[in-house]
Amino acid sequence: MTQYYAPTGGLPRQTDLMTQRAVFTEAYAVIPRGCFSDIVTSLLPGWDRTRMWLIARPMSGFSETFSQYVVEVQPGGGSQTPENDPQAQSVLFLTHGALTLRIDGQAHGLEPGGYAYIPAGARWTLVATGDEAARFHWVRKIWEPASGIDRPEAFVTNETRVAPVAMPDTQGRWATTRFVDPADMRHDMHVNIVTFQPGGLIPFEETHVMEHGLYVLQGKATYKLNRDWVEVEAGDFMWLRAYCPQACYAAGAEPFRYLLYKDVNRHARLRGPWSNPGSPR
Repeated sequence: MTQYYAPTGGLPRQTDLMTQRAVFTEAYAVIPRGCFSDIVTSLLPGWDRTRMWLIARPMSGFSETFSQYVVEVQPGGGSQTPENDPQAQSVLFLTHGALTLRIDGQAHGLEPGGYAYIPAGARWTLVATGDEAARFHWVRKIWEPASGIDRPEAFVTNETRVAPVAMPDTQGRWATTRFVDPADMRHDMHVNIVTFQPGGLIPFEETHVMEHGLYVLQGKATYKLNRDWVEVEAGDFMWLRAYCPQACYAAGAEPFRYLLYKDVNRHARLRGPWSNPGSPR
C-alpha cells in the first residue's frame, strides 16, 4: 500500500533522550524526522498560513544546484506570489491534503500523490483546500539554458498515473517512477520516486556527478553514504554532494520509497580567471 510520510512539527518531550541520528559530513547529511520540530520552521514572504522546513539549499563546497522545502499550508492558506526568482523552476509533490494550483491561469486540483512541474518564468498561485493542512515538497532549481533547447512546458499529474519502470535484472525489486522522459533534454533536473521491495538493494556503490536530495516517503532501509552505513526510515532526509558513494538495502515488511532529486543533462560548470562573467550560469 502506498503511503506518504510528512512531518507535523511539535517538540520532543523534556524527558526524551537527545541522542539522534542527525549528521553533517563533508560528503552527505542526514536530517532524521525527529529534527522536523516547530523551532526549525521558516516563514516566506507572500505566503499566508504557511510554514516550511528548508532541508536543502545551495552551499559552496557541498550540493550547489537546488533547494528543497517541506511545506505545510493550513486550509485557505497559500500564496498569490509564491516564487521570487523568474529563473527558478519548481517541482511540487503533495503528500497530504488538497491544493488548487494555477499555472499561467489554468487551474489544477492536486490530491496526495499529485506532482506538478512549473517552468521558470511561469506565473503560478497555490491555495490549500479541504479541511486539513496540505503538506508538500517543493524542489527549486535555476533552469540552465542550452543552445537549441526550449524551456519545458508545465504539467500536472499524479503518481498513480505513472507506471514505475523496473531496473534491469532486479526482478522488479527496484523500480523508478519517472515523471519526465530521461531523453527530454529540455529538463535539467529530475524529481522521481524510487521504490525498493523488501530485500531489494542497490548492488554496487553508485558514485556519480549528480547531486541528490532523498526524502523517505515510506518504509526503512540501511543506506550506504560515503564510508558509512546508516539506518533511515520514513520522514528522514538524505542530502548527497556530487560523487558521494551510495548503496541501499531495503529492510522491513513494506516497500522502501523515497522522493529523489538529481541534476541532469547539462555541461559541468567551468569557472576560472578566464571565465566570461557575462556567460549564463
